[in-house]
Amino acid sequence: MLYSIILLAGFLPAVQTQGSAASSAQQSAITIHVFKSGLFSGFAHNHIVVAPIAQATVDPARMTADITVATKDMKVTDPEVSEKDRTEIQTTKFSEIRFKSSRIEQTTPQHYRVMGMLDLHGASKEIVLEVTGGPEHYHGATKLKQTDFGIKPISMGGGSIKVKDELQLEFDVYSAAPAKMGAANPSNR
Repeated sequence: MLYSIILLAGFLPAVQTQGSAASSAQQSAITIHVFKSGLFSGFAHNHIVVAPIAQATVDPARMTADITVATKDMKVTDPEVSEKDRTEIQTTKFSEIRFKSSRIEQTTPQHYRVMGMLDLHGASKEIVLEVTGGPEHYHGATKLKQTDFGIKPISMGGGSIKVKDELQLEFDVYSAAPAKMGAANPSNR
């Protein structure tokens, strides 16, 4: 059931910032909140999915980020989900989600606007994220519509139970090596 819904998580890690060192990907993650709707939605349940960041490369001197999430690593964490639903997330034909920033700008101290391309479910879309935080930890939240990426929200029983088109996403990105966003990388001089 969550097969196509979960794929939307990929854009959130784009705000990770660290020096040339690899990110602390084991801690960095996206949390996706999937909500139910419809006349009989009381018989269904909402879902929480965690998507760890598989790979992150950030160049603070150029203010760029290239982030990848492996869809096979995404996990449903709510207790009401069947083993079948957990398996569907891991067997998708889209094995990864990628975000590549085109621009990162500091708007105020510890506030950033991150713009870039999200490749998700075979579609690419320009997105903008608002991010807060410091060199060691960045946080943000946003909403995303499945249909913007060609994903049809799940619907059963003639629409009496369905998944909402809009998903809520939160992300926490941790740097392995603290670096100030926008600071030049001394190894590149």
